Amino acid sequence: MTVELTRILPPGGRTTPGAIARELDFGAHAPPERPYLALNMASTADGKVVIDGRSGGIGGEADRALFRALRTRTDAVMAGAGTVRAERYGRLIRDHERRAERRRAGLASDPVAIVVSASLSLTADLPLLAAEGQRVIVLTAAVGEVPGAAADVTYLRGEAAGGRLRLAPLLRRLREEHGIRSILCEGGPTLNADLLAEGLVDELFLTLAPKLVGGADALTAVAGAPLDQPAELDLAWAYADDEGSLYLRYRVRP
Repeated sequence: MTVELTRILPPGGRTTPGAIARELDFGAHAPPERPYLALNMASTADGKVVIDGRSGGIGGEADRALFRALRTRTDAVMAGAGTVRAERYGRLIRDHERRAERRRAGLASDPVAIVVSASLSLTADLPLLAAEGQRVIVLTAAVGEVPGAAADVTYLRGEAAGGRLRLAPLLRRLREEHGIRSILCEGGPTLNADLLAEGLVDELFLTLAPKLVGGADALTAVAGAPLDQPAELDLAWAYADDEGSLYLRYRVRP
């Protein structure tokens, strides 16, 4: 059965996650010095982004369909090492039709996987690093490599301060050395905070699920210390599914 969403802002009719994604061209909006970067997160109504340590229990079928569709419109998918481990990331696109959809959009068949790990806390048995044919770029401040990885792994090394990797210089290198014009970042919250703190986020896709989790220590979409200045957002559009979830697209004000 095809999943459909109802456009509620601006008001409109019914459409599919795939049709929504086909209207997006992230790379066309890339600034000259770095890739265009969008965050994609799912949250409960009380702001939590994990249930029992993972994000998979938050969204429903429509969220998963939009999640997969967004991956067809970007040069690269970024995630922190903790997210890659917790969510057991494997090959980013496994479906032949979605790879064909990327080619029709003028993109490579598979997006590049960008893993952020300041300390290189990765092992070759992670499904992503064990996926033959998957191109992976690791952003790190550590020396050495992950031995035994079957994926095609490249390392970009940068500087860390206070345990946080400085990301702006590495994003510049992704653009200049690897031709990456657009990145879809799937978290986690610490990586989101670091990107926002350096002014590297252009927009946010947020699924708001009709669930309450509670818990003072449960993760939210942005972790760590408060930002120096709140990131101001403009709502670009909103959709709803038949189960009560909202799908929001925000642009981050410069």
